[in-house]
Amino acid sequence: MPAISKKGQLMPQSPIRKLVPFAEEAVKNGKSIYYLNIGQPDIKTPQIALDAIKSISLEVLAYSRSEGSEQYRKKIANYYAKNDIQVSHEDIIVTTGGSEALLFAFGSIMDVDDEIIIPEPFYANYNGFSTSSGVKVVPVNSKIEDNFALPPIEEFEKLITPRTKAILICNPGNPTGYLYSKEEIKKLAAIVKKHDLFLIADEVYREFAYDGNTHYSIMQEEGLEENAIMIDSVSKRYSMCGARIGCLVSKNKEVIQTALKFAQARLSPPTLAQIASEAALDTPQSYFDDVIEEYVERRNVLISELQKIEGVQVATPKGAFYCIAQLPIKNSDAFAQWLLEEFEVDGETVMVAPAGGFYSTPGVGLNQIRIAYVLKKESLIKAVQIIKEALKVYKD
Repeated sequence: MPAISKKGQLMPQSPIRKLVPFAEEAVKNGKSIYYLNIGQPDIKTPQIALDAIKSISLEVLAYSRSEGSEQYRKKIANYYAKNDIQVSHEDIIVTTGGSEALLFAFGSIMDVDDEIIIPEPFYANYNGFSTSSGVKVVPVNSKIEDNFALPPIEEFEKLITPRTKAILICNPGNPTGYLYSKEEIKKLAAIVKKHDLFLIADEVYREFAYDGNTHYSIMQEEGLEENAIMIDSVSKRYSMCGARIGCLVSKNKEVIQTALKFAQARLSPPTLAQIASEAALDTPQSYFDDVIEEYVERRNVLISELQKIEGVQVATPKGAFYCIAQLPIKNSDAFAQWLLEEFEVDGETVMVAPAGGFYSTPGVGLNQIRIAYVLKKESLIKAVQIIKEALKVYKD
């Protein structure tokens, strides 16, 4: 049999999706599942975006420009201006989701065996993007005991080598919900300028900042124009995960020109989805006010319920809609699979994401799970109750 590539063999499974077959089997066996494993909001997509698709009168569904339609990119730039981010539409490349924007960024600034420093735990697919690009992830560990705060800058400097090309953060963070302060962004800006590195910020959860905190973008930091690369997406902001529209933003002209070559190689982002995404930019602020209020309530309920369980430790998110919970178990992969295969309460069980896949340091996070609080409060309460009952009887 022909051999599979080493890269393919090393490509990690998604900790978010790898349990899907067990969930499907559980449903076939009559169980109901509370899906806490994936960041698919139950919030309604703005009607203005759905109406834009319904009213399309195109006779030919043609390619768009490789960098995305100029009209849409100008409208994105206007959106950023309202958030005190001053960029031109020429600084923007529309991508097929934030995932493709990250792949374009990796391909544009790094070669095989180059290194990227990432505070962990981090979005699991960063491991996959790095593997597919032949890039080595160098992790900086943040701890649940510190609410996953950014490690001291000295810890970053210890890890910088001649192969280091970038630091990557997610702000607010997936899977921790950590929101970087303005002071922390300034410290990161200083270190990338000092060592001539790129700073990549995945800012897809920008709107989701809680408790009076405000999001500070790397694109707002003066003097970082040549170093900053921002990743964005409509998926979470407008509950449009299926649109698969994101963008790469940078004032570094060489980065944009290079990323455009990758964009040209895949032809163009989806035309229909760009139409919906452009319309979504007219979503009124009241939509976000309601969504933020709902997520804060969900977060508070979830954290409160988890803190009632003996032996469970949980960090309080400042943004996004995820949290990491540390459980009194040895292996959350086995626990998550057991929940689906062997456990139920009145015909119901829970699907969670084992957190080990959100780290690149071997053996770290094995007793943790990521929970996405994308369900209604009543469902979150029931789901945590099931986890509580499960922990009473589970044996490692």
